[in-house]
Amino acid sequence: MYKRRVCMTINGRECRGEVEPRKLLVDFIREDLGLTGTHVGCEHGVCGACTILWDGEPVRSCILFAVQANGARLETVEGMVPNDRDLHPIQEAFWEAHGLQCGFCTPGFLLTVKALLRENPHPSEREIREWISGNLCRCTGYQNIVTAVQLAAEKLAASS
Repeated sequence: MYKRRVCMTINGRECRGEVEPRKLLVDFIREDLGLTGTHVGCEHGVCGACTILWDGEPVRSCILFAVQANGARLETVEGMVPNDRDLHPIQEAFWEAHGLQCGFCTPGFLLTVKALLRENPHPSEREIREWISGNLCRCTGYQNIVTAVQLAAEKLAASS
């Protein structure tokens, strides 16, 4: 099968590969690069489990082809951690506020929230709910996720 070369920056690291034009970005990230924090859920761009950041904006990696990301700057959930020992303040907030249960949807929520808090450091509850409305969770009922986002906003404000 015909393959195309791709080169993109993921989590600050240049990544290269050869992919079939039909290979999904989520599959390239998981299979070729071994970054399995990006989850495959619905494969239709509906659930948000595969959310990554493309130039800081949340996108669904299950409805993009890897070749489309050639030259892009991407961030996966693995790129959030500041080092091997600590969590990002958003991750800490989700843990402290019990904003996750099974954790399958959590990477998509974390990256969506990172984009939200970069754009709006002090969102209202309504704004939080609007931003996370594209991410589906079967476990939490969302209230603890909203609380976690509010806590994350406080943590980030205190650290700046």
